[in-house]
Amino acid sequence: METTSTSAQAPPPADPADGRSATATAPVKGKAVRPGDKVFRGLSRGSGITLLVIMAAIAAFLAYRASIAVSKNSVNFLTAFEWNPQGDPPAFGIGVLAFGTVVSSLIAMVIAVPVAVGIALFVSHYAPRRLAAPLAYVIDLLAAVPSIIYGLWGALFLVPYLDGLTRWLDQFLGWTTVFEMSNPGSPARSIFTVGILLAIMVLPIITNVSREVFLQAPKMYEEAALALGATRWETIRTSVLPFGRSGIISASMLGLGRALGETMAVATVLSPGFLFSWHILDPGSGTFAQNIAAKFNEADDFGRDALIASGLVLFVITLLVNGAARWIIARRKEYSGANA
Repeated sequence: METTSTSAQAPPPADPADGRSATATAPVKGKAVRPGDKVFRGLSRGSGITLLVIMAAIAAFLAYRASIAVSKNSVNFLTAFEWNPQGDPPAFGIGVLAFGTVVSSLIAMVIAVPVAVGIALFVSHYAPRRLAAPLAYVIDLLAAVPSIIYGLWGALFLVPYLDGLTRWLDQFLGWTTVFEMSNPGSPARSIFTVGILLAIMVLPIITNVSREVFLQAPKMYEEAALALGATRWETIRTSVLPFGRSGIISASMLGLGRALGETMAVATVLSPGFLFSWHILDPGSGTFAQNIAAKFNEADDFGRDALIASGLVLFVITLLVNGAARWIIARRKEYSGANA
């Protein structure tokens, strides 16, 4: 009886063929860690520390060079609407650049996000498999097109064909001031055109990420909704979209990051000019990246410090955007994984 009692109380031995044991799910104190685990942990930790060091080094370099330029600036760097670092005294500000960068990126996101989510839902839940796979492949290819190709296409094709749209907006929505054109005969090399081009460029990124998130939605929820009599759209609205909302936000932030920092495409399409105007259909504005690309070669040492100062502002804006996205996701328990 003692033998039977002892064997009944002893834990069952681990099955070597199963590959699992009590120590496979939770580490035991004092248990030796395998060398491979130590190497992987060290590499992972080292990679994270290296990334933080690189980010800190970039921030320190930008801050140092920006402080040299800002200390000799004769106007308010954050609010001035002129750019003349070679003047006597030097005067440069980022008012126009900040306005152009933010407005063009917002236009791109307003256009791209709904279209990208619609395409992702079509590919993941509506399109037949024969069509979904080639369509997803084409979208992946669009993400690999170089920026300069988009810029050339925008300058040679998009700008001429947007002339009619800009005139229509000026005629019917000009009363809003935003869509009013000061010179109706000017070409459509404006912030509005840049926003449309950026929307086309970030569309593949948002679509691909959103599609992958929608495909991970729990099938049992969708099947339960269909069993209760829900239509296809009701199933998506109640099961897929709530599950993929955090993914949509993350995809949008990735697209916004590219829109904020896009350089060559914007420089090819946008008419150079340092003019602040609420009329987004008028040519003549600028963005941080476009201004740096256009003036870096001809600038002297102090002018390059001024451009680096504007790059520091773009760096901070990008960090704030990513931080805001993380906060939006983390503030909801169902997105942060707190209920998992």
